[in-house]
Amino acid sequence: MSDRKNPSPFFTAHRKDLAALAGEDRLRALAPRAGRDFASNDYLGLATSDALRAALTAGIERGLPAGSGGSRLLRGNHEEHEALEAHAARHYGSEAALFFATGFAANAALFATLPQRGDLIVHDEYIHASAHDGMKLGRAGSIAAAHNDAQAFDDIITRWRAGGGAGTPWIAVESVYSMDGDRAPLADLAAIADRHDAVLVVDEAHATGVFGPGGAGLAHDLADRDNLITLHTCGKALGAEGALLCAPAVARDFIVNRGRPFIFSTAPSPLMAWLVRQAIEIAANEPERQARLHGLVRHAAERLVSLGIAASGTQILPVVIGENDRTMRIAANLREAGFDIRGIRPPTVPQGTARLRIAITLNTDEADIDAMADALAAAMTAA
Repeated sequence: MSDRKNPSPFFTAHRKDLAALAGEDRLRALAPRAGRDFASNDYLGLATSDALRAALTAGIERGLPAGSGGSRLLRGNHEEHEALEAHAARHYGSEAALFFATGFAANAALFATLPQRGDLIVHDEYIHASAHDGMKLGRAGSIAAAHNDAQAFDDIITRWRAGGGAGTPWIAVESVYSMDGDRAPLADLAAIADRHDAVLVVDEAHATGVFGPGGAGLAHDLADRDNLITLHTCGKALGAEGALLCAPAVARDFIVNRGRPFIFSTAPSPLMAWLVRQAIEIAANEPERQARLHGLVRHAAERLVSLGIAASGTQILPVVIGENDRTMRIAANLREAGFDIRGIRPPTVPQGTARLRIAITLNTDEADIDAMADALAAAMTAA
């Protein structure tokens, strides 16, 4: 038995790595939620809403199981999974849909499975980490394009073709970027995809529920295309859990047959599948939630602009500080003042761009935003 008074000989490298992170003011730790919500992705305020609570109760009363008991290809497939997928395909304008337990799992499965050897994935340099991990597991090559630069995507594919690239190009972007809050030039990228016989993959994680008719996302205007795949996470504006991969039926069927992250994972809860379907309906049938959120976003943007902070045009408002330690001091001061605002540091964001990530949700109102803006001004001056 080891002597607990002395450091264990195991995990020495891990201790050194953690110490190095601490020295760079990059050591992460779990912190409880506290204060007014300017940190979550619960944009429509559905996670704790009476509407979603009632839907959950109804699902329990219907006797829906909490667990699936196995993978979808064994006994884990439930009629609620299939009902959700059919509903999502109609709502988001795709031929088919596939439900995953998390957005990370969906992105990993997509990029690890669909692009084939000889293909090329051209992705925005700021795309989600889950997409990067999926690409590492896959067979296709990948190249990063400058953020939101449509011409850069076009140029990369053109050079690849000229160099003998004969496979399928895949253009991968987020419709709203999680740390900058800006939007991808989707119409331009769709035109590039058509010109190069490419597949366009749009991660709608931060647009689902917030933008588009009934919360169908920013790529909804491009729906019904046979070269479009969209990802809609269910744990942000929809207030639940999981993710829906919306794609042509052949892409869905290929993942069911070849996607190891799907094949070898226990299926999501049938009760959660029911809840997600109700959340999609609530967001679609209560457009006043989306309208109220957009009003709060405009109000927050006006207050931040008055502090010299540029507006992003979406519910994600980054305040770039630069230095890691100053960023975390400001975030700590804001939490002490009663506002849950988190500091974001590299490698989540590029070096030298540590920031506060302010998220506007229906869990706050204009008075909260005004108080937050005043507290932010004071915290930035004090730090």
